[in-house]
Amino acid sequence: MRVRRLAPEQVWRMRYEHINAFERLLGHGGTRVVKCFLHLSSQEQARRLKARAEQPRKRWKLTADDIADHERYDEYEAAYSEAIERTSTDQSPWWVIPADHKWYRNWAVSEVLLRTLRDMGPKFPDLPPLPEAARL
Repeated sequence: MRVRRLAPEQVWRMRYEHINAFERLLGHGGTRVVKCFLHLSSQEQARRLKARAEQPRKRWKLTADDIADHERYDEYEAAYSEAIERTSTDQSPWWVIPADHKWYRNWAVSEVLLRTLRDMGPKFPDLPPLPEAARL
């Protein structure tokens, strides 16, 4: 939105507070928000785009917009950095995950989720007894 200028600056800047307010609302209701940003380096992004262009089975994934967007990598990185900085809160922090290697990305996201679940300590609810079960 910001890089492609799809909305005026006043609109996308205001959305940072909207995001924070929405996540606070979710938190008040007991919802835990986990945000992971999967960060690809410019070199890895270029390698993946080139592979898509060269492999007929992956060509369907590639558009001219993807190549144009890659050429604006630095602008996107600045936009993502600011969005992460402005919307990472104590209650709903961002986890920036290096994603050049899929095995590491998967491990890191799994660790974030595992730690979050352990912190939450979920348990099965206590269920009332079913008198009808005595007839079984």
